Amino acid sequence: MNKLLFVLMLAAACAGAHAKTLRWSSQGDAATLDPHSQNETFNNSQNNLVYEYLVVRGKDMKVKPGLAESWTNTSPTTWVFKLRKGVKFHDGSPLTADDVVFSFNRARESTVTFKLYATQSGTPRKIDDHTVEFTTPVPNPVMAETVGNIFIMSKAWCEKHGVVKPLDYIKKEETYATRNAMGTGPFMLVTWEQGVKLVHKKNPNWWGIKAGEFEGNVIDIEYRPIGSAATRMAALKSGQLDFVLDPPVQDVPALRNDAAIKIWDGREIRLIYLGLDQDRNELLYSDVKGRNPFKDKRVRLALYQAIDVQALKTSVMRGLSSPTAIAYPDPIGAGVPAAQDKRHPYDPARAKKLLAEAGYPNGFGFTFTCPNDRYINDEKLCVAIAAMWAKVGINAKVETMTKSKFFPKVQSHDSSAHLAGWGGGSSDAIFILKPVMHSRDEKAGGGESNYGRAKNEALDALITKLEGEMNLPERQKMINQAAQIIHDEVHVIPLHTQMIPWASKKGMHVVHRPNNVLWIPWVKLP
Repeated sequence: MNKLLFVLMLAAACAGAHAKTLRWSSQGDAATLDPHSQNETFNNSQNNLVYEYLVVRGKDMKVKPGLAESWTNTSPTTWVFKLRKGVKFHDGSPLTADDVVFSFNRARESTVTFKLYATQSGTPRKIDDHTVEFTTPVPNPVMAETVGNIFIMSKAWCEKHGVVKPLDYIKKEETYATRNAMGTGPFMLVTWEQGVKLVHKKNPNWWGIKAGEFEGNVIDIEYRPIGSAATRMAALKSGQLDFVLDPPVQDVPALRNDAAIKIWDGREIRLIYLGLDQDRNELLYSDVKGRNPFKDKRVRLALYQAIDVQALKTSVMRGLSSPTAIAYPDPIGAGVPAAQDKRHPYDPARAKKLLAEAGYPNGFGFTFTCPNDRYINDEKLCVAIAAMWAKVGINAKVETMTKSKFFPKVQSHDSSAHLAGWGGGSSDAIFILKPVMHSRDEKAGGGESNYGRAKNEALDALITKLEGEMNLPERQKMINQAAQIIHDEVHVIPLHTQMIPWASKKGMHVVHRPNNVLWIPWVKLP
């Protein structure tokens, strides 16, 4: 055999031997590949394989350079970001300041919270091909974290395919960007069969390879949404899958003793809470006519005090939750004093008395809308809560659905009460206060995820003030005060923050972080 041919064949064989395909699963699928159309952690994590941010979070969750190699606060309301040179989109075109300016302007037209983050980031202006200046409406004490919420797209690609504006996911709009993607990220989209399989392949020209950011050995990715927990785990145990993002919590103790399985776990920066419609004069999907019981704080408090969060922790979450009174994804990280973390006590008798005082001595009924494939045991939580409410005369009809249906429904204000979660990234309170607790602000953004449309003028004013407060001790006082207002007025009913277990086959290495994102460039398969 020709010696050169033999060497080439051997090299090809070795390359094939080292090529790794990651096969993984969780209960739900991506919603859309348009990166500015649905702000949901899992959806963002899939889009982050293709699209990138100006700044990213390291293994310790601290902000570090991404597409921007540095940034400077040149005045109270002006920031200058220097872009990495030599970064290429998947089609080979260079990343420039024009793409960054375009992406932030595009995100400002989003129907979800990307609009808020783009607005808070300010007005972008190109200085040169690798420099962008942002002028913010007010000083922004968390500017680096704010810009780290907007994916960067190719202006030319969007113009070519008629997707210069984000699609409206709430209205179930579809465009070329729904099922196609082209960014600068570590992986390139191959194909997406929604509900079946999402496939990516490694981008050999990713800037992060030379920078040492690609530590793993994954070449190809096959993600398969599998709704049945039993089926997901059977596929992992049989070797058909390498990794499961959401093993059933009741199975985790046994899985820890399985020689073929590795459990990775830790806390998540995420609040699980209940939202109630406090806007309409007549409550939807309810047997109460001409009134909305949830406008009355006594009713909201009654529902709160009828819930035994310790029982939820034990029976539903199997210990993988931390009940909280503070409606922030990370109460400790947000700096709120521990003394404030005191729930309204579980007291069914008090709940009945409050309902009677509010004019509902026999209770009332409504529909309780919940996802069944988004949070840990979300459907089971809703069923258990409805059973607790029933003991005080509340007849809550549990309505469950996949997150692909749940989010458009609650985002369009089409529910009486719902279970939701918020978090995944920053511990700073502003990232839940402005999008979730502030009243709806159609013009500037804010309140996009306030699905219950709660409104409190004092709270709004406080959030607006702390948003631009650069004196950190003063800002912390405002954060604490906002938490107290939300607690006292029962704008939402906080339940708990989650602990998140992952499951992989033995010998696989992942980096478990509290954003619940599997960052695949760090994954090492055996």
